[in-house]
Amino acid sequence: MNLLSIDDVAALTGLSSSTLAKRRCDGGGPAFFKIGRQVKYDRTDVDKWIASRRRTSTWAANDNIRPATKAA
Repeated sequence: MNLLSIDDVAALTGLSSSTLAKRRCDGGGPAFFKIGRQVKYDRTDVDKWIASRRRTSTWAANDNIRPATKAA
């Protein structure tokens, strides 16, 4: 297991450490470990979380499925 610090994950994702903290509170970020007062992330979990953010379009909020078009 390759554990990363908050700073490591911030550098990988481009998110600030405060944004990562907010995502930990609301469950919107990668899975993490709380070890004493330290927060650590498994590199595999971070990579999976990044991959889950993959998009092919900017218009789709949560998926890449186009809505059905109206018949003319």
